[in-house]
Amino acid sequence: MTDTTRKAAVKTATGAAPAAPVPAPAARGHRVWRGVTPWLFLLAPLALLFTFTYAPIANMVAYSLTDWDGVSPELHYTGVGNYEEIFTRPELFEVFWVSGYYLAASALQIVAALYFATILSFNIRFRNFFKGVLFFPYLINGVAIGFVFLYFFQDGGTLDSVLSLFGVTTDHAWLGTPASANTSLAGVSMWRYLGLNFVLFLGAIQSIPGELYEAAELDGANRWHQFRYIIAPGIKPVLTLTVILSISGSLSAFEIPYIMTGGATGTETFVIQTVNLAFRFNKTGLASAAAVVLLLIILLVTWVQRRLVPDDKVDLV
Repeated sequence: MTDTTRKAAVKTATGAAPAAPVPAPAARGHRVWRGVTPWLFLLAPLALLFTFTYAPIANMVAYSLTDWDGVSPELHYTGVGNYEEIFTRPELFEVFWVSGYYLAASALQIVAALYFATILSFNIRFRNFFKGVLFFPYLINGVAIGFVFLYFFQDGGTLDSVLSLFGVTTDHAWLGTPASANTSLAGVSMWRYLGLNFVLFLGAIQSIPGELYEAAELDGANRWHQFRYIIAPGIKPVLTLTVILSISGSLSAFEIPYIMTGGATGTETFVIQTVNLAFRFNKTGLASAAAVVLLLIILLVTWVQRRLVPDDKVDLV
């Protein structure tokens, strides 16, 4: 009698099919190993994260409570003395006014990146070429960009030569006054990081189902309506992320102004000031306290922004 015949006979006799066999429980050692395996994959990235992120932050906080000069092997505990000095010296916070130029440039950068991402998300000619053109500056090293634009803005440099081709003559020193220098540096920063925001927006827009655009076109929606009712709600989480990155980047601007002006002509940012405290004036403890204050300010701004604009899930379908 075959297995099929036997099962049919049992079903006929009892009126019901036999119950399926219950699999044997896995061995305890196998269950333990299965639970530990995911943590083994996380071990390497967590070790790198702790070594190069959390451990340096802990050391920075520890140094901020001392008067260490960065050279001497001796450290003297000073408590919150460095923080009291930071908050009682107004000139240490005046450099934050320079961040206003970068905040304004970041706002323009987000608008421009969103505009180009929206335009290039549709099927237009040479869109891949324009994508590469917009993203290319972000691939260039920041130091190289600083040196290139240093010659670009110098007296009789590239900018003056280009303006002279159109009959515009000027003896204006682009990096000679605080207003023009900070405006020029903020413009360079905007040009460099435009590609990053552009790619973020483009990826978010392309993740929106194409059926929504087709349905909108059938209903007579134009490009503006598609942007307002489909694209804008769909990219809200990414827009929130770019705003956070722009604010934190504006408060911690360093690379471009340090290479181009070194903080001269009223272009010193809070990070440049912190670096000078540590390496020029040998006040590593005070510089560490300033870095901790900057970190707390960025975290506070991020928290406020997240509270004002919560990252709600958007369902477009």
